[in-house]
Amino acid sequence: MKKEEESPIRQCHEQMLKLVAKSFYKELVNYGVNEAEVLSVAGHLLDNVMQKGGAPSRQADYYNQLFTIKDVRDEWAAARRLAVQEVSLRPMEAGVFPQLAAWLREPAVGENFHPRFPDSPEELPRYFQAPTREYFSIFHEDSLAGIIGAENIDRESGRLEMRKLVGDPQKRGKGIGKRATFLFLYYVFMVRQFRKVYLHSLDINIRNLNLNGRFGFELEGVFLEEARIQGQWRDVVRMALTRPAWQKLFS
Repeated sequence: MKKEEESPIRQCHEQMLKLVAKSFYKELVNYGVNEAEVLSVAGHLLDNVMQKGGAPSRQADYYNQLFTIKDVRDEWAAARRLAVQEVSLRPMEAGVFPQLAAWLREPAVGENFHPRFPDSPEELPRYFQAPTREYFSIFHEDSLAGIIGAENIDRESGRLEMRKLVGDPQKRGKGIGKRATFLFLYYVFMVRQFRKVYLHSLDINIRNLNLNGRFGFELEGVFLEEARIQGQWRDVVRMALTRPAWQKLFS
């Protein structure tokens, strides 16, 4: 009997599992775990499966417990401002560029983007004023925390690429980037009525895959050894989210 072909959804899920396994293995090696110990870790994972400590929750249902579309303070028509809880988005202004340039000059920040942002105050205005881009400043309690916005805006097909940076080290790990992402998606899907948002991240990073998946992003593909950073070839992962999927999740 001929084996039935796997559905596209199943194939995507299998690819995601392979990526997670690859990333997990790389992280174990980075922590100094040798091959024999990797096998031991695999055994511990099986032990956890056998214990059946409860069914895992659906990760895409996580953020809609923190905020939904009705929680957005939409002041866009009157004041060009969107806010949820203590985080707000406003159109990027020229006064942001010196601080942004300082953030991007930090190797741990600037090299996380492919292709990289320019990192001088003189080049930044020309870059962000391009017609295929639209960026916003992220404010946390009226203090500048970072930027978020769109690259490669394609109005005909209704799609764009999202980029985000929480540059202030004191404001990382406080959920600011998550709320800014939610507001940006609200702007793209509800205000501008775009159809699709996609993003790229360097390397197969479990944390990034998980965070993006909680907003409804799904894996579209992996570009192997796509970017050369500091002499090393790194993979680039692409994930995407459509307006119907986002509205269903957060309405």
